[in-house]
Amino acid sequence: MYLKKFDLTGRRAYVTGGGRAIGLSCCEALAEAGAHVIIGDISEGVAEEGRDYLKSKGYSADIDIMDVTNTDQVRASAEKMAKQGGVDILVNNAGIMSCASIADTDDDAFEKQVAVNLGGVFRGMRSAANQLRDGGRIISFSSSVVGLYQPTYGVYAATKAAVEALTHVLAKELGPRGITVNAVAPGPVATDFFLKGKSDQLIENITAMNPFKRLGQPDEITNVVSFLASEQGGWISGQTIRANGGVI
Repeated sequence: MYLKKFDLTGRRAYVTGGGRAIGLSCCEALAEAGAHVIIGDISEGVAEEGRDYLKSKGYSADIDIMDVTNTDQVRASAEKMAKQGGVDILVNNAGIMSCASIADTDDDAFEKQVAVNLGGVFRGMRSAANQLRDGGRIISFSSSVVGLYQPTYGVYAATKAAVEALTHVLAKELGPRGITVNAVAPGPVATDFFLKGKSDQLIENITAMNPFKRLGQPDEITNVVSFLASEQGGWISGQTIRANGGVI
């Protein structure tokens, strides 16, 4: 169950990549705390499924179809949100991962990860810096591969390390407006995003690295997001919280 002590009643939250996996879990956690959630997603079908799921549970949700790598679409989305009542919380969740050694990573895999994981977060932060209401929250997803620096995660880790750098700087720039800016860096979480393409043996090996000897669950990550989005998280800014069960 999601922690229910966080009250986001009257807040509007926009979650990129919010139609499935951890993104949808973030939407559910924020909606359960009382926020009106906008599911931002590149896929209309995925976004609609996510919205219908949230509404079936009695939550308030809309969708916005937008590609985080497209500057014009991000700008148009921000303008639309402003006309519809503004945004108090931005969760930069959209991301992709392609694992390969640096020697075997082609330009396409490199450029796509940079475009989505770094460029998408940058565009979201830039829009939020200009249009988020004072006292708002910006929460971006990093990863605990930053710090572990495992083979085959080179490009992915590099994009997430850059997200952490942007987080630290933007927190200082927006602090005078009461806006907090933080990153959440999950360890391995039992979602299709993590499990896809991995053998049972590899998953077992990764699980064994964790002191708890298990994978994380989506709600264990999204409870952190809810906290950072809440009034209780208002004194935390410019931080990266490694929600990973003790993997260091």
